[in-house]
Amino acid sequence: MPVSPTPEPARLRTIPSRLLAGAALVADRLVGERLAAEDAHKWHFAVLVTLAEAGAASQAELSRRTGIYRSDMVAVLNELADAACIRREPAPADRRRNVISLTPAGRRRLERLDTVIADAQRELLAPLTTGEQDELVRLLGLLTEHHRPPHPRPQRGAR
Repeated sequence: MPVSPTPEPARLRTIPSRLLAGAALVADRLVGERLAAEDAHKWHFAVLVTLAEAGAASQAELSRRTGIYRSDMVAVLNELADAACIRREPAPADRRRNVISLTPAGRRRLERLDTVIADAQRELLAPLTTGEQDELVRLLGLLTEHHRPPHPRPQRGAR
C-alpha cells in the first residue's frame, strides 16, 4: 500500500518566507528545465534581455545590471558569442575594454526564450486568476525593492 505524504503542519503553511522559498524552488526548477530544453539557462536570458532593453554595454555594466558575478559573466558571454548571439567589439573610448552588443541571431534567440519563459510562467501561475497573478507580481516587486541593497555609488574622484 503506497504511503501518502504527511501534510505539513498548519503553522509551517502560514510562514511567508517558507512559502516564498517553496514557490521559488518550483519556479526555478520549471524555468531551468524549460531553458535547458533550449540549450540555455537563466543567465543567457538575463544578458539577452538586458542588451535588448538597454543596448550595448561593457562586461562590467552587464554584470551590474543582471546581478551575474563578473567571474561568471565571462563564461556566459563566451557561450553567447559561440552561438553568435552577441558581438564583442573594442570600446571606442578605451580599446582595452569590450562593448557587448546583441546580434540579429541574439534577437531571434531572445524571442524564442521569451516564449519559453512565458510558457513556464503560465504553468507556474496556473492556479491564480489574471488579477491574482498581477497582484502577486506587484507584491513580489514591492518586497524585492524594499530589500534590495542600495546601489553602490561611484567614489568621489573615481573614474
